[in-house]
Order: sequence, then C-alpha cells, then structure tokens
Amino acid sequence: MRWVLIFLALPFAAAATDYDREVDVELFLAVDVSRSMSPAELEIQRRGYAEALRSPEVVEAIQSGLLGRIAITYVEWAGQGSQRVVVDWTRVETHDDARAFAQALDTTFNPAMRRTSISDVLIFAAESIDANDYHGLRRVIDVSGDGPNNSGRPVLRARDTVLSRGLIINGLPLMTRDGMYTSFNLDDLDVYYRACVIGGPGAFVIPVLDWSEFAAAVRKKLVLEIAGLPNHVVPVQISAPATYDCMIGEKMWEQMRRTFDLP
Repeated sequence: MRWVLIFLALPFAAAATDYDREVDVELFLAVDVSRSMSPAELEIQRRGYAEALRSPEVVEAIQSGLLGRIAITYVEWAGQGSQRVVVDWTRVETHDDARAFAQALDTTFNPAMRRTSISDVLIFAAESIDANDYHGLRRVIDVSGDGPNNSGRPVLRARDTVLSRGLIINGLPLMTRDGMYTSFNLDDLDVYYRACVIGGPGAFVIPVLDWSEFAAAVRKKLVLEIAGLPNHVVPVQISAPATYDCMIGEKMWEQMRRTFDLP
C-alpha cells in the first residue's frame, strides 16, 4: 500500500516542482563593464541596480504578476567572449529575495574588461535563458551599455537570432559622455539601440544622460519589464529610423586601431 501511495503521489510532486519553476518573467540583466567605464561608473551601476531591486516599486511589480515571482540573473559583459556571471539565475518573489539579490551585487566590484560586443552578450543571454530551470511567460534581455558593438559578429545578426527564439530585448544606453574612452561615444547612442539592438513585442529604450539619473532609470525600466507595461513608453517600432549604419561601432574601432596601432 505504501508503494502504491508513493506511486500515486509522484505526478503531483512533479506538477508542484514544475509549478515552482514557472515565473512571470525570465529577466537577464546584461551590464556593460568595458574599459570605457571608469571604476566610479562601474560602482554606480552595481549600486544603481541594487537600489532599484530593493525599491518598493520593483517588489510591488514582481508581486503583482500573474504568478507573483520572477527569475533574474545579473551578468557583466565587455568584448567577445567576455561575460561574467555576478549573480546566477535566482527566483525572486518577496522583499527578502530582492534584498538578498541586491546584497550580492553590493559585495564585490570587479575590474573592467576590454572592447564592446553587444552581439556576443545577446547570444550568451539567449543561451542562458534557454538553459536555466525556469519557464517564464515572458523572456527579456535587458542590455545597458555606453557604446556601439565593435567586437564579435555583427549586432543585427545576433539580434535577429535572439528575436527568432521569441525573446524581447530592451536597452539602457548610457550617454553620460564622461568615460575613459570618449572617442568611441555616439551622440545618438539611443537611436543606435533603437535601430540595431532592441526588438520584440513592446521593446523600448530608456537613455541615461547623467549618472545622477541612473538608479531612477533602472528602477523605471525594471518595473516596466517585470510588469509588462510597454505601452507606458514609446515602442521602438514607432521611432526607429528607416536606415541606420549598424556597423558604425566596428568602423570606429577600425579607424582608432589604425590611428593608435591597437591590436
């Protein structure tokens, strides 16, 4: 009889386990730590994300979802093959969960890495989302960065690959103009992100023009992504330009390489 009861209970245990893995959103936070970012800016980024995750607005957005929980990971990225998982996939549904995730961001600050490969981190993010143990109603890649793609495969090719998997890509272009390598800055980085990086249903860009705005911009972006409220911002499909040179970053790097004999 005991074995019969165990056998009958197995489907219910499996169903409970599957339910625990279901979340409203699988959110991949891809945060630029290329050498164009100063140590102070790297710290502002980490603390800005930590502050946003601790905020009542973000926790309320999490708990207001259909399931009331999300899965989230925080990954720093730079050039081709340069991705660093700071906090691996974690289920967040309570204030304590959010605070624990934020605390993990506060504990360690790593040095910057070289170059900028948005394309590489997009593919890395898509593979990470496919491989994790969660099943999200929505799957979102949140990319922040202060320059265009200049390493790895062309960004449009990577973006199209990611979008074909049913993912959404949103952008947080950093347009502060006070980094270490301002020669690689784009005056219209937000337009570049709209035209070349982001996509999917309701995809959007929130530019940061000054570091004092960073924490508030991250908080707003996370709330929109978690709550699934793209109508609160202008969708990229409306404002994206008809034509844009999405290889501009590679061309800028090639010009700088010839000028300064960079590898």
